Amino acid sequence: MPETIAFFGAGMLGSGFVQAFCRRGINVRVWNRTFERAKELEQYGATPVREPAEAARGAQRVHVCLRSDDAVDETLRRALPGIDADTPVIDHTTVLPTNIPERIATLAAHGIPLLHAPVFMGPPNAAAGTGLMLASGDRDLFERVRPALEPMTGKLWYLGDRVDKAAIYKLMGNAMILAIIGGLADMFAIAATNGISRRDAYALFENYDPGAQIHGRGKRMAESDYEPTWTLEMAHKDAELMLASANELPLPVIRAVERALRDAMARGFHSKDLAAIAER
Repeated sequence: MPETIAFFGAGMLGSGFVQAFCRRGINVRVWNRTFERAKELEQYGATPVREPAEAARGAQRVHVCLRSDDAVDETLRRALPGIDADTPVIDHTTVLPTNIPERIATLAAHGIPLLHAPVFMGPPNAAAGTGLMLASGDRDLFERVRPALEPMTGKLWYLGDRVDKAAIYKLMGNAMILAIIGGLADMFAIAATNGISRRDAYALFENYDPGAQIHGRGKRMAESDYEPTWTLEMAHKDAELMLASANELPLPVIRAVERALRDAMARGFHSKDLAAIAER
């Protein structure tokens, strides 16, 4: 008999997961705050429902992929009457780590286990079962749901029994995405104010890979190795040049880094490597 699951959230990522579940022959009851979004997934074989408790009733597993902590808490509150005791709830939402212990305790009071399993995926990854899924929390619970999680992702990374660790790693990863995209926006602004098109500016990366900094200087930051190859003082000088070259066009990422470098110099790190910016 096919497995039946409940899925809360029919946004772009959630819709991808639901489509993949349906292709694997799993009965999916999908709920979304806007019913029309859930109904769009009917074409893939999902069953749209109007209430979270209705979706959860009799399901072997509940998946959550919503927008925010408030949405998760409100939806689980409404779903509780329909979730059978000992039915695993797996939350893929990006949430505040400090909220997870209370959320687990709330469900545990009803005999319902919760595992947090956020992802680094776009909608195509969710639909194709590729990308990276993190998980942390009770080891027995993780092993119990592992067979269900593995087909959802290209790689499943269990981070241990600390319940908030996956949430922290998710925010760390997203912080890198924001920093990189913000830095790119600043780079393109420098190019524009100096008469270089974005397309021409992007050609820089055909010959230069700044991503190597993660495995080079990033490793040195992790190990507090500040033997200089590019001093923090010289990096600050270059940050000032970047700001000046933009002809007063705002460079919010570079401006923030310049301030952090200036602060580090004031604390005596001026002759150390740029990696010493990690010492906040």
